[in-house]
Amino acid sequence: MSDVPSQSASGALESGFAEVAQLIRAARQKAVQTVNTQLIDLYWQVGAYISRKLEQAEWGDAVVAQLADYLAQTQPGLRGFTRSNLFRMRQFYETYRHAENVAPLVRQLPWTHNLIILGQGKRPEEREFYLRMAAQEKWSKRELERQLKSALFERSVLSPAKVTSVVAHTHPAALSVFKDAYMVEFLDLPAGHAEADLHRGLLGRLRDFLIELGRDFCFAGSEYPLQVGGRDFALDLLFFHRGLNCLVAIELKVGRFEPEYLGKLGFYLEALDRDHRKPHENPAIGVLLCASKDDEVVEYALNRSLSPALIAEYQTQLPDKTLLQAKLHEFYALNAAEGDQP
Repeated sequence: MSDVPSQSASGALESGFAEVAQLIRAARQKAVQTVNTQLIDLYWQVGAYISRKLEQAEWGDAVVAQLADYLAQTQPGLRGFTRSNLFRMRQFYETYRHAENVAPLVRQLPWTHNLIILGQGKRPEEREFYLRMAAQEKWSKRELERQLKSALFERSVLSPAKVTSVVAHTHPAALSVFKDAYMVEFLDLPAGHAEADLHRGLLGRLRDFLIELGRDFCFAGSEYPLQVGGRDFALDLLFFHRGLNCLVAIELKVGRFEPEYLGKLGFYLEALDRDHRKPHENPAIGVLLCASKDDEVVEYALNRSLSPALIAEYQTQLPDKTLLQAKLHEFYALNAAEGDQP
């Protein structure tokens, strides 16, 4: 009798093996997270100790350097406790010690991520924003630095997503999912690019585009076929969002936004909902991704639209972060002034 399993038995074995492999991966990931949490807790405690000693004038800065030398001599192989890192631990503790809502977030991220946010975040709101986003989106160090460089926080505050009232009513969580502008600088598109260039570039760098869209987006198709009556139509890009539990249709436009684009997108959304949406899914959402838009024209167009749609820009170059920071400073100053008025 042969010991070689049949094809069906082999498939069952492979499925079982895959489950065991998944258990191992999950355990490893949990172990890494546990170690990271303990490490961040340690840095927090060391930072608190140093902060207390310095505040009470029991230590001077020179003593911290002596501590680093002492640890290097008495703890062979110990890494990460240099003089500069000890001062960073102190800064880490003093920055977040009164922020109870932030403390759990810092423990979810690696030390390098915390240092990047601590070093580049200018405001408490900004630091909390990037802590939450990095934990939620599972950004790598490189992606976190890119999002900081792209001024995601400033853009989110100054230019929230432009959506129809239908989206705000049926998908309230969508306001925190979508952006007013998407950075596609990684495509290296020329100034006079065509829609086909944009489409081809996004497919070629789909992984990068998915990161820019957000973690819960799943790719469903390109030039997705829709048949209505006796006619065939093709939707540029189709995604599914796990958190919103709905299809997301994206139409690409290499020019400025025109109000008539909403009619075609609404037609596509109706076709998706009638013929492609699963019974357990929410109604589809549409995104018009344009090279530029006039915000007043967008406001007028969205105000009477009954389609669950939003208008966004794609930008082929990262924005001027210094300029956006200045605008954000003015924004906060204006709000503070209005808040002081009786």
